[in-house]
Amino acid sequence: MTAQKKLAAAERNAKEALTAIINTSPVAIICLNLDRTVLLWSRAAEEIFGYTSAEIVGKPYPLVPPGGDAEFDALVSRATAGEVLRDIRVKRLRKDRTPVEVSFEGAAIMDNGKVKALAYALTDITERNKMEQQLRQSQKLDAIGQLTGGIAHDFNNMLSVITGTIDILAAGVADRPDLASIARLIGEAAERGSALTGHLLAFARKQPLQPQITEIRRVLMEAIALLRPTLGEHIEIDWRLREDAWPAMVDPAQLVTAILNLAVNARDAMSDGGKLTIETSNVQFDDGDVGAGVDVTAGSYVMIAVSDTGPGIPDTIKDKIFEPFFTTKGVGKGTGLGLSMVYGFVKQSGGHIRLYSEVGQGTTFKIYLPRADAASATGETQAEAAPGGGSECILVVEDDPTVRSSVLVQLANLGYATITAGNAQEALDLIDRGTPFDLMFTDMVMPGPLNGRRLAEEARLRRPDIKVLFTSGYTEDASIRHGRIEAGVLLLVKPYRKNDLARMIRLALSRDEAEQPQYAERRTATPRL
Repeated sequence: MTAQKKLAAAERNAKEALTAIINTSPVAIICLNLDRTVLLWSRAAEEIFGYTSAEIVGKPYPLVPPGGDAEFDALVSRATAGEVLRDIRVKRLRKDRTPVEVSFEGAAIMDNGKVKALAYALTDITERNKMEQQLRQSQKLDAIGQLTGGIAHDFNNMLSVITGTIDILAAGVADRPDLASIARLIGEAAERGSALTGHLLAFARKQPLQPQITEIRRVLMEAIALLRPTLGEHIEIDWRLREDAWPAMVDPAQLVTAILNLAVNARDAMSDGGKLTIETSNVQFDDGDVGAGVDVTAGSYVMIAVSDTGPGIPDTIKDKIFEPFFTTKGVGKGTGLGLSMVYGFVKQSGGHIRLYSEVGQGTTFKIYLPRADAASATGETQAEAAPGGGSECILVVEDDPTVRSSVLVQLANLGYATITAGNAQEALDLIDRGTPFDLMFTDMVMPGPLNGRRLAEEARLRRPDIKVLFTSGYTEDASIRHGRIEAGVLLLVKPYRKNDLARMIRLALSRDEAEQPQYAERRTATPRL
């Protein structure tokens, strides 16, 4: 009797210890009898699936979703045949019948060589899958961005030849209406191509931005004023803009364009009429919020929400809506670049964008822009200058011979004298020989060890009073910091028209030395090449 009592006490203690281990495990432990009734149900299983142990032990296993019986039977057969199941990913139903994604391991419990029951260890991977999907989507968009950015760069160089010379051609055939109309068509097509590459660069996060401390409420009120004639009478506009919204560090012109793109998309979704709502709030993301999203960083943000009462976006296409050229509109009714541009602009501005939509319930896009502080200011806005020609000498530094020829034609048409260099080293050789010129007009991206910025730095070491105008169709270079034009840097974005070139040349020539970027002061240790 004493031995039996000791054995019973040992068994009881072992069961209690095992029960404690099972109930403290973050993994749900479930055991099933061979008749598919529940034998054991841990506390983690209660938390994940909503059933208490008292509700479910001794009753049929209730988690299999409709249509999943064949899959469940196959998994049970594999376990009873002696297979140890590893990392099986399935969907199961909570008590409230909402789906949960789980990963489980399973094996048979044996007694004297026979299968007595089945044991499973399940982990809720719903949030993990969501984060993995966000990461994959972010990586895919980054890869597409690299591709589109490179294409846009080369396309901009080709467009620069067209946009830069079409005005000269149009002036030459002004007395020939038939040819003048053709020149006008070419110019309009080039403008559309320029807008297309601009959207691609925005998506790729390689457009030159001019961010400044911006009062969000004021900018949004300007955007709303533009929206009224654009959306039509059948769309009601409601705005809820907080008076105390924080200022944001953002390019205000690009922000207005982004809001217009979202609003036009909303209008197209509400063909029979509806309501567009624009609202703002101040948001603080802490470290806990960062864990909920792959690309969210902790900090203070100004949130702008653009909502519509349209039909909503199906789950099947939610992960595609920011991809360039993806559109649900008919042929000829959209390029599929509006949302891509918004996505790229927000990300390049250091912000985040979120989509919330349910079929039949409408759609909301939330943009989070970093809060600005006094230290965020990046310098002055470029002043305007009247377009016109001159007689000064311009050093043109451009590696693409076609683009270089086009620039020379434009400058000659404006009355300027020119000298040329095919790369940075050739330009420095001209400077070292004392070749006189009044302005250096250089591309940002060039082959070799020196890009446009480095060329300007080295040129300033040799000739401190040199004046520089940059041009680029691509911002993947050292002259633009995180897509933002540095203070004092003059940039003419490709492709450009003749009037744009004329205006920027005059602006660059009119600047005094104090307005020039002080490259030499930052790099006094740089040796002469």
